[in-house]
Amino acid sequence: MADLLPNTAPSSPDEGEGGHGHVRQKATLKLVVGAIGIVFGDIGTSPLYAFRETFAGHHHLDLDPDHILGVISLMFWSMMLVVTLKYVSIIMRADNKGEGGSLALLALINGQTKTQRWSRGIVLLGVFATALFYGDSMITPAVSVLSAVEGIAVYNPNLAPMILPVAILILLGLFWIQGLGTNKVASLFGPIMLAYFVTIATLGLISIFQTPGILFALNPYWAFMFFVTDPLPAFLALGSVVLAVTGAEALYADMGHFGRSPIRVSWLAFVLPALMLNYMGQGALLFREGAPALDSPFYNLAPQWGQLPLVILATMAAIIASQAVISGAFSVTQQAIQLGFMPRLRISHTSASAAGQIYIPLINWGLMTMVILLVLVFRTSSNLTAAYGIAVTGAMFIDNLLLTVLLYRLWHWKWYYAAPLLAVFFLVDGAYLAANLTKVPDGGWFPLLIGFIVFTLLTTWSRGRRLVQDRLREAAMPIPVFVASAANSAVRVPGTAVFMTSTPDGVPHALLHNLKHNKVLHERVILLTVKIKDVPVVEDEGRAKLEDLGRGFFRLVLQYGFMQEPDVPAALKNVTGCGQAFKMMDTSFFLARQTLLPSAKPGMPLWREKIFAWMLRNAESAMEFFRLPTNRVVELGSQVEI
Repeated sequence: MADLLPNTAPSSPDEGEGGHGHVRQKATLKLVVGAIGIVFGDIGTSPLYAFRETFAGHHHLDLDPDHILGVISLMFWSMMLVVTLKYVSIIMRADNKGEGGSLALLALINGQTKTQRWSRGIVLLGVFATALFYGDSMITPAVSVLSAVEGIAVYNPNLAPMILPVAILILLGLFWIQGLGTNKVASLFGPIMLAYFVTIATLGLISIFQTPGILFALNPYWAFMFFVTDPLPAFLALGSVVLAVTGAEALYADMGHFGRSPIRVSWLAFVLPALMLNYMGQGALLFREGAPALDSPFYNLAPQWGQLPLVILATMAAIIASQAVISGAFSVTQQAIQLGFMPRLRISHTSASAAGQIYIPLINWGLMTMVILLVLVFRTSSNLTAAYGIAVTGAMFIDNLLLTVLLYRLWHWKWYYAAPLLAVFFLVDGAYLAANLTKVPDGGWFPLLIGFIVFTLLTTWSRGRRLVQDRLREAAMPIPVFVASAANSAVRVPGTAVFMTSTPDGVPHALLHNLKHNKVLHERVILLTVKIKDVPVVEDEGRAKLEDLGRGFFRLVLQYGFMQEPDVPAALKNVTGCGQAFKMMDTSFFLARQTLLPSAKPGMPLWREKIFAWMLRNAESAMEFFRLPTNRVVELGSQVEI
């Protein structure tokens, strides 16, 4: 996602897709191809396993014409309702300064919904959707690569023992190259996915010509009759049918990089037709050949001589889909850090020219470990699909709740317009979620477990930070009192001292400790707070807010968007109004490092306090996070009870 994307997004609502105005920038071929290569990798590889699993998965379905037509009809209308109507037509209108995704939507709603009764629930919903994404980002590479590599057993059954070793080697290589950056190969993703979609559409079309009756599946009658004649099997089949729309949220998440129009064009004019042609081609194949083709209707669409090239092409598509999810995990983690839901982590830039190309080692190696374990434990893509879907449907259901707030509180839709639409979305996504809950014993517990663990960590960090700030604020001295007393009593020395503080009021503890132990003050003292706003980007001209406190003391607030990375020295160069320009060799940065002492105070349960203390100890230092010069930083410690 973020570190794969071309820097071609519109820079303002007036220039392109951002904002809620009319779309003024026409989609270019380059953007459309780029969107096909990045946005649709996950949903594009679903034909490898989705249709097969509805008949041969954990809830077997009788292989007969009525069921084949019913399943394909469900897939088509799911794509139309969930992807085309819900995400492409409605949710993609809800951009936060051009950016999309669950956290961007959360920031947008939370920033404009100030009622406390709403705010806490909205935040928890958005955070849980983010937590579920991490479970999804572990399963997607495993199931995509494994299902693609399993094609070698279709080509030659004697090669079946090679599936696991080859899949693991591919995944190891995929995670290993993350630290090197993917900019050089990202330009190939669009053409490769273009070739992949053309190939699967062609194979499907050839099969449809042989059995044109499969086209009747586009009629919703067959989906309706599926539920009328076999309600329980139809309900259970939804757990596999939903695999056809996994990756739908990527359309919204990547909107800020490509713009609304290119994603819509590529979906409606290219990706959706290609997917449906392939699904109907697989159905037509089962019409003709029945159970013998069910081991892999995707690969059996190709003639014997074309199966090995198709395996190679599908494997490349699976790698691209996995790469997009991994990069998405980096991007979501960065947003979570900036919005205060995660401790600071080391973020490396893999490109000197593109700001969005980032690499987070802890996330990368953590994902790699879990993905390899998933492959070794579940061993086949069919087993993995039992774990796949719950995280996706859970996130989709949460998006419905956020969409409800969006329609009523922000867009002020009339209830008679919004209610029927929301009822359809809740009915569809609720049915998918309920059907996937039946797969919990077979592996669906995994993404739920990961989701609840990550949710606990995110909320613990957010709550712990708030408690620490409250405790420090309780003991803080009012700044006017301090300035008046310290300016008259302390010795002033040349230079500038910058005291970092998380709250823009009161005296920083580092300043009190420095005065207590060193008994001196610099000629110019800057009380610096870095704030992350509920918008993706804050322009340079609106970044700094300076307040003169008198007697050489200044309060400075630097504001950044949640998609930006703070660079304090660079921002200080543009600050005026507080004396001479900043020179790093004459500036000292004072940081406070808190040591937590878990206590019985009514803040958090003791076990959560211990988790928060562990997270705080392992957070990256503020010096690296804010890009402070290493030889100009002084750290002063203090102990805090929460």
